[in-house]
Amino acid sequence: MTDFKLENRRHQRRASLLAIGLGVIAMLYLADSLSISRADDGLTLDGAVAIALGANDPTVARFKERASALEDRAVSDSQLPDPQLRVGLANFPVDTFDFEQEAMTQVQVGVRQSFPRGKTLSKTRERREAEAAGQRASATLQELQIALDTRTTWLDLYYWLGARQTAQESRDAVNELVQVVQTSFSTGLRSNQDLLRAELELSLLDDRAVEVERQIDDLVAELSRLIGPENAFRPIADSFPALPAPPDRQMIEDGLAKHPAADVEDALVEVRDRDVDIAKQQYRPGWSLDTGYGLRGGDRADFASLMVVLDVPLFTGKRQDRRLAAARKERAVAQFDRMATLLDLKKVLDRNYADWLRLNQRIELFNAVVLNRAGANADAALDGYQNQVTDFAELIRSRLAELDTELQLRRLRVDHAKAQSRLLFLTGEQS
Repeated sequence: MTDFKLENRRHQRRASLLAIGLGVIAMLYLADSLSISRADDGLTLDGAVAIALGANDPTVARFKERASALEDRAVSDSQLPDPQLRVGLANFPVDTFDFEQEAMTQVQVGVRQSFPRGKTLSKTRERREAEAAGQRASATLQELQIALDTRTTWLDLYYWLGARQTAQESRDAVNELVQVVQTSFSTGLRSNQDLLRAELELSLLDDRAVEVERQIDDLVAELSRLIGPENAFRPIADSFPALPAPPDRQMIEDGLAKHPAADVEDALVEVRDRDVDIAKQQYRPGWSLDTGYGLRGGDRADFASLMVVLDVPLFTGKRQDRRLAAARKERAVAQFDRMATLLDLKKVLDRNYADWLRLNQRIELFNAVVLNRAGANADAALDGYQNQVTDFAELIRSRLAELDTELQLRRLRVDHAKAQSRLLFLTGEQS
C-alpha cells in the first residue's frame, strides 16, 4: 500500500508540473484556426492592415466617387443657363393668309439669356467644391477606421487563438488529474467528492472551449470583411506586434483640429457658409437679356429689338429674409457639430491615453509580481494536497488560477495594444 501511495503521488506531481507549464507554453505558441505557424509565415498585424487598405473597400470608394461627382457638378452648376431660342410668326392675317398684306406681319427670331442673381454661380461652385472636400475627408476617415478595425480585430483574434491553445492544454492537465483521482478513488484513497470536482472542472473547460471557438468564428468573419476570406483564414503570426509609439498626449490633442473627422465637419461648415452667401445674393436682382429680329415682307424694313428683364426683389419678408435666416441657423448647427466632434475626439484621447498608461503599469506588475505569486500559490497547493492539508478543490483552483493569470496577462497586452491603436487613429496613422 505504501508503494502504491508513492506511485500515486508521482502521478499527481507529474500532472501538476504539466499544469504549471501550461501558461508558459501558451505564451510561446499561438495556434490559429488551422495550425500553429512561425512569425515569418503567418499573417502579421502590419500585413493585415496593408491588405485591408489595399482592398479598395467600397465604403472608401463611394466617398471618392461622390467627391468626383461633386467636382463635376461644381463646374456644371457654375455655368450660365442655356440660352433660349424664340421663333414665331407675329401679326399674320388670317383672312387672306397673305404674308405681305399687313405691314406688321413678321417672322420673328429671338434669343434670351438669363443671368442669375449677383454671384450666385461662383458661390454655388464654391459650395460644391466644399462638399467634394468633405467627401474626400470622409474617405480618409474611413481608411483610418478600416486600419483601426483591422488592428483591433487582429489583436482580439490573437488573444482568442492563444486562449484556445491554453484551454486545450488546461483540459489535458485536468483530464490527467481526473485519471489520477479515478485510480485513487478505486482504491479507496480519495473520496467521491474529489472525483466529482475534477469531472466538473473538466466539463467547465469543455464549455469554455466552445465559447472560445464561438469568439474565433466571429472574429474570423469580421476579419474576412476587412481583408477577404482567403487572408482571414491564414495562420496568425505568433509574435506579438510592435506598434509605433504614440506622440505626446498634448501633441495628439493639438492635432485633433486637423483630424479627418474634424475635416469633415470643417467642410460642412464651409458648405453652410456658402449657403449663407447664396442666400444673400437673392436680395440682388436677376436679369435676362432678350434680343430679337423681325423679318417683314413687301420691301418693308425689318425690325430689331433688345430688351432687359429684371427680377426685382421688393417683398423679401417671407422669402429672402427667411431663406437667409434658415441658412444662418444651419451654419450654426454645423459649427456646433464641429465642436461636438472635437469634444468626442478629446474624450477618446483622454480615455485611451489613460488606458494605455495604466494597462502598461498592470503588465509590468503582472510580469514582476502576479505571475510569480500565482506559480508559488499553485506549488503551495500541490504541497498541501500531497500532505493532506489542502483539499482537491483548492488544488484545482490554484492550477486554473495560474493559467487564468497567464491568460489575463495576454488580455492586458492585447488591450494595451488596442488602446495604442486608437491613439494612432487619432494621430492619423494608417500603417
